[in-house]
Amino acid sequence: MKQPLSQLPNLNSLRFFLALFVILYHLPQFCENRGFPFFKDWSIFHKGTEAVYVFFSLSGFLIIRQLYDEKRKTNHVNLKRFYLNRILRIFPLYYLVLIFGILYYAVILPQLGMLDAHDFPIKESLLFGFTFLANVLETFKPGGILEILWSISIEEQFYILIAPVFLLIKNKRILTFLITFSIVYFFFYNYTGLEWLRKFKMLYYYFSVSGIIAILSLKFPDFKLPKILGFSILTLFILYFFTPLFEGLSDALYHLISMILFPMVIWILSQKSIPVFDSKILNHLGKISYGIYMYHAIAMQIVGFIFLKIIDFRMINDSIFILIFYGTVILFTIIMSHFSYHYFEKYFLKMKKSYLKSQS
Repeated sequence: MKQPLSQLPNLNSLRFFLALFVILYHLPQFCENRGFPFFKDWSIFHKGTEAVYVFFSLSGFLIIRQLYDEKRKTNHVNLKRFYLNRILRIFPLYYLVLIFGILYYAVILPQLGMLDAHDFPIKESLLFGFTFLANVLETFKPGGILEILWSISIEEQFYILIAPVFLLIKNKRILTFLITFSIVYFFFYNYTGLEWLRKFKMLYYYFSVSGIIAILSLKFPDFKLPKILGFSILTLFILYFFTPLFEGLSDALYHLISMILFPMVIWILSQKSIPVFDSKILNHLGKISYGIYMYHAIAMQIVGFIFLKIIDFRMINDSIFILIFYGTVILFTIIMSHFSYHYFEKYFLKMKKSYLKSQS
């Protein structure tokens, strides 16, 4: 039997671990840039970008699954409902962090004498940040709090494009469209002179390939991979993040492997609950993972400021400092995300739920 969209197991927990990989990627970079002791010798400290690619795959899997399920049941896609759902989930926290980031780099740090206000691209931040072109803004290097918004913009750009396509294309042609788009776009992204696609990280094929797997999972809900093959795919995924196994490949081959591996892992994980992985704690951490991703750069700035201006980090043993700094940032990020989810984001999620209830 096909599981309801809202009850796919293990995926919330996966979100948390992906957000954690992003934090582990940025922590040594932040410390190195400020002269703090840092540790980045393990592969898990180099997989933040890949974790974002898995986020893209997960979004593509869930959003395209939802759109296809709606289209085959009603022969229609309610664009108003789709976009309102995305607005109420994504916009509030995105714009909160965007506004804070602009004020932080344009006003707060210059007032503290820690940054020259003239070095901050305020016009570009306002223009590209508020129009969900933060992937363009990221090329101006406005600061970590704003630079992480690039991936959210890529997701929103894809959502804007894909929903009308599902509305206009006939059901029987959706899969063909996604396959054709994925192949053609992958070729143009990796093998042509369209440098701006790579410069602005417009990695839409992660979403579309995941959408293909999602649609196939709906078309053939009872199909199961042989256990040995499923186990091998999950093992490969673990090796991908915890070892340098795939390092040294060309960019195109690296992306090709990634865009196929990630949705396969998502599909396998979504089929059956893994009790430890699908625990109550991990599910909650997954629920607040959007906040964990969005707030971690702010948490690093705050903890970093404490060790730069209040506590002399040079008086602490390097190994102990690394454990304290990394652990404090992760814990502080989770706390911020927890309270943000319950006292800020939930307000908009309730609006979203009320709207869906009124529509049904």
